[in-house]
Amino acid sequence: MSQHSIDERIREIAAQSAKKNDLELVHVQAKGTKNNLTIRIFIDKKGGVMHEDCVRVSREVESVLDSEDFIPSAYLLEVSSPGLERELYSLKDFARFTGKAAKVRTHKPIDGQRNFRGRIANIKGEEIFFDDKTRGTVSFSYADVAKANLEIDFEQELKRAKS
Repeated sequence: MSQHSIDERIREIAAQSAKKNDLELVHVQAKGTKNNLTIRIFIDKKGGVMHEDCVRVSREVESVLDSEDFIPSAYLLEVSSPGLERELYSLKDFARFTGKAAKVRTHKPIDGQRNFRGRIANIKGEEIFFDDKTRGTVSFSYADVAKANLEIDFEQELKRAKS
């Protein structure tokens, strides 16, 4: 089985388990070498992921992986929440978190800058409009995004805590 096929089958298994447990499958990552593979599954749900959710998905996925036995070596399986500063893996993620604080690194410079911090302002088609703290509003195509994460907005969190 090719590495691409293995990755796709792992994603299918994780998606089935997430759906069965009323969870969102955020991302699946299989990294490492043939003899030292780590499989990371990120799940989420409204109100947050509990430890029991991770355990349930881990056991279900592990059971299928072991019974189908298509991974040619030992592996380490990790199931977790994507966290407060979750990575944004798709254009859908950018749309979902419009208005939230984020940091974005682009593949190529935009007016001499590759790293942006601020808020996701808007999404139009494949174009992301971003309110950067130093440059104001900039726009770039989703295809130009190398990496993006939400950021905790401490000022907003302090205001919320005082209310």
